[in-house]
Amino acid sequence: MKKIILLGATSNISKYLIPMLLEKTDVEITLFARRAQQRLTEFNKNQRITIVDGNWNNLSDLNQAIKGQDIVYMATGHFTDANKNVVQAMKNNNVKRLIVAGGLGIYDEVAGKFGQWNARMMGDYTEIKRSAAVIDNSGLDYTFLRMSWLYNQDNNYKYEVIPQGQPMKGTQVTRQAVAKLITDIVIDPELYKAQSIGVVEPNTEWDKPSFY
Repeated sequence: MKKIILLGATSNISKYLIPMLLEKTDVEITLFARRAQQRLTEFNKNQRITIVDGNWNNLSDLNQAIKGQDIVYMATGHFTDANKNVVQAMKNNNVKRLIVAGGLGIYDEVAGKFGQWNARMMGDYTEIKRSAAVIDNSGLDYTFLRMSWLYNQDNNYKYEVIPQGQPMKGTQVTRQAVAKLITDIVIDPELYKAQSIGVVEPNTEWDKPSFY
């Protein structure tokens, strides 16, 4: 049976991803987070779930948790040191498949008035670009999700994938849709392998997200 670890398992996307993985797949799931035992008590009795207290700034924690996994999911890809630690722990344990939830704009790919608005809202991208480069240059079988602006909407699982090098114009996407995309990749790990992809909701090419 395939095994996946969710690093940052208390994140807003993980809230939708965990039940979806339980429903749509038969994978064994490790939930890794600070104080995970206290924060994820609703999964204590699920036989497919292992809950691990850990800090992804601690390489020893990561080495222990990633050992034996098939897929690693990172709830954020915006921290250079954490990315380096995860990449190192994966290499230490011969784990190749990585999915990273990141943000848009790291390649200056956001187009038009939305691009101008996004740049104003986001400010300095130096650290975000540096951290993304760690994943790009990792040599792992990664998928980096450059997600547009996130919001919640039940039963809205619509997403569109924008290949690297193409402008991103879609202004928003639901966390539920991102969870669906991650689940699709877990089901078929060849999907978007070794790619950085934009993730947007179709037909949202506006000047800014609808909720701003």
